Amino acid sequence: MKIDIERFGLTEVQVDPDTVFTFPAGIAGFEACQRFKIFHEEGKPTVFWLQSLDDTAVMFPVVAPDLLDLEYQIELNEADESLLGLESAEDVAVAVIVYRSEAEGGKIAANTCSPLILNMKNRQGMQKVLQEVHPTLLYRAR
Repeated sequence: MKIDIERFGLTEVQVDPDTVFTFPAGIAGFEACQRFKIFHEEGKPTVFWLQSLDDTAVMFPVVAPDLLDLEYQIELNEADESLLGLESAEDVAVAVIVYRSEAEGGKIAANTCSPLILNMKNRQGMQKVLQEVHPTLLYRAR
């Protein structure tokens, strides 16, 4: 499969079907987008891009929560585990969508209330909407 990634001016980008993540319920506001490829720009391995294969105009920047000094303890219910085809907690990765907040003068912010849960083994994903968010802030000596 080949796609165009307009944001980066790339055309005919080869996508290995074995590297595609499927989000059966889509992502909030983009429920029709269910197939995604995760990639990063060369030389920039901290910010990843979640590129929709169903609508190539849809792309989200994502990062691991620990890059923002956040740590989650997320409880998945049976329906979540079934949707993800989850067999082991070791197969899970968590990411958050980041965005530029115009309300805060263009600062970079993260959607900490709806992290992405990824089953790295079978490439199933979901956006978990949390009713209450109490992410732990990690303080690192610099």
